Amino acid sequence: MHGHKGMISIWFFIGVLLLAYGVIILGASTYYAVNPPEHPLVLANLHAGVYWGALLMLLGGIYTIKFRPGSATRL
Repeated sequence: MHGHKGMISIWFFIGVLLLAYGVIILGASTYYAVNPPEHPLVLANLHAGVYWGALLMLLGGIYTIKFRPGSATRL
């Protein structure tokens, strides 16, 4: 399927969502890494949210740049 002129790829919006979720998760996880709660979770020392947020930001950034409106690259 070829994109029509003026249409925006759905992958651009998915990239924006992944980027936004990554920023939120990374920000919250960084906050809790710097200010740990009084009763931390069992595996809180692994800081999985920091890695997960960074991964989502990376993937979201790739999708957002690759499929930005006006870009010639499409799936």
